[in-house]
Amino acid sequence: MDPIKVDFTGKSDKGPDKKTGGVIPPEKKGLKIVINLILTAVFGAVLYYFWLPVFNFKSTTMYLFFGALAVFYCLINYVTCGALRTPDYAPYARKSTLVPKIFIGVLAVVMGIGLAASSVFFRAASYAKIIDVQTGDFTKEVSEADFASVPVIDEATTAVLAQRAVSDLDKLGYVSQFDIQPNYFQINYKDAPVRVVPLQYSNIIKWLTNTKNGLPAYVIVNATTSKATLVEVEGGMKYSTADHFNRNVTRHVRFQYPTYILDTPAFEIDEAGHPYWIFAKLDMTIGLFGGKDVTGAIIVDSVTGECTEYSIEDIRTKAELQWIDRVYSAQLLNEQYNFYGRYQGGFWNSILSQKNTYSTTEDYSYLALNDDVYMYTGVTSLTNDESITGFILINQRTKDARYYVMAGAKESSAQSSAEGLVQQYEYNASFPLLLNIDGEPTYFMSLKDASNLVKGYAMINVGQYSIGATGTTLSACIENYVKELAKNNINVSVDTEDIVDNPADGTAADTKLTATGKIVEIRTAVIDGNSVYYIKLDSADCFYSVKAADAENVVLVNTGDTITVTITTDKGNIIPASALEVK
Repeated sequence: MDPIKVDFTGKSDKGPDKKTGGVIPPEKKGLKIVINLILTAVFGAVLYYFWLPVFNFKSTTMYLFFGALAVFYCLINYVTCGALRTPDYAPYARKSTLVPKIFIGVLAVVMGIGLAASSVFFRAASYAKIIDVQTGDFTKEVSEADFASVPVIDEATTAVLAQRAVSDLDKLGYVSQFDIQPNYFQINYKDAPVRVVPLQYSNIIKWLTNTKNGLPAYVIVNATTSKATLVEVEGGMKYSTADHFNRNVTRHVRFQYPTYILDTPAFEIDEAGHPYWIFAKLDMTIGLFGGKDVTGAIIVDSVTGECTEYSIEDIRTKAELQWIDRVYSAQLLNEQYNFYGRYQGGFWNSILSQKNTYSTTEDYSYLALNDDVYMYTGVTSLTNDESITGFILINQRTKDARYYVMAGAKESSAQSSAEGLVQQYEYNASFPLLLNIDGEPTYFMSLKDASNLVKGYAMINVGQYSIGATGTTLSACIENYVKELAKNNINVSVDTEDIVDNPADGTAADTKLTATGKIVEIRTAVIDGNSVYYIKLDSADCFYSVKAADAENVVLVNTGDTITVTITTDKGNIIPASALEVK
């Protein structure tokens, strides 16, 4: 412990020393100040390496970072000067930390002013203009559904199929070394909607043994055919979000662009199948911290780590960059539209009268249109949570936003309606896709079992969600939906001849599964107005459910008849059948 200097000469009777003001400094205070600065610099280096704050006046992380350094200096100063052990040194500790304390105060004031200047309370009109939304004509601008390219699986099913594809790593000599990341990026690849899934190391030990060669492959899942393919990457993916230290792609980019505000990276592949990470470059356009928008992108080669910067105008217009689909994240677009919908009449209008105020519904999905990916979500009034007033489509590459007026059911209502049509199977409906069926806006959903495998499909009319149909195959679902529309005097024409009904497990659809046998038991039920026949054959210990709407001849069969039913799976206690033939 440092000795305490006490004056016994009696000179203190004249009062405290004017230079020190009665403050007792510790021994070697100059050296201790140097030690404090060195320790603070080390702390700052470690904090920066793992936190990766942005050195930009428009980023709150910069203020919090330097504030943390100032707080650390104050704390370490109290330790090194001995104030925690000897209270007599506390006045010195307080005095010697006056500058960092003032610095913390200045940071807090700047942040407070910046947050206030960026607040929707003061800048509601600016937030309302952050995205330009044009009203469109659904039947003219949204092409009729091409069922050869309609995604039939969602993220949950993608995860199941991608996990199966990882088993092919055994052929490359990697047994139990890698797993899939919990991120599934929907893009257009060679004119088909697909989800690309990067790999990750199974654990830290597997990272240590494999990091030199990087991740050997990624998985691509065709959202239309449900086929999952493991794609080997020549040279290995050395940079990814699953990597650590300097090979972590976010840290790699941050070190090269320390002042750039960047969005969460998206994983994409170009038309040759080469993998990249896309970092949207952001700017705050309202006040100091508000109005987040995209001004460009950093494209990172996942194999070499090479970074290339492009402006948002380049990405929108250059032909060689048209493969990029996800610059504007769905979360950002959703946020911007909600600003637009809520604050057209000002801040107080969004709170009090809420006249002409709108917000998006609970979730969103993606549509592939004109070789681009669009975020889709319904729009509802702030005062009405049960239906939509319309829906929006926003291009994730260009931010072109179109609003289509259409009163109807919310997506959640359509999901409940679809699940009600097959309630005997306890299937779950995926979040709906919006399709144009010969001019009729229609929700399309996959029906999944407890294992998240697709067992059927459902279509629900947007304007009249009591009109809907299901089918164990895509073509059967479409045909049944057309019949239901006709019953309600809505006539549409859909060609189903070219539709390939692929099974949901991603295997090739060369043949359909069938079951043949003699009927030993028949039961019937009426579910949501649909007559359903449950037939047990002598060839299997299960029931086959056949809707009269799918196969009208089911009403003519009797016990003892020999029949063949068309099915998509041969597992389960109750197996849906899409067709029936009497032998």
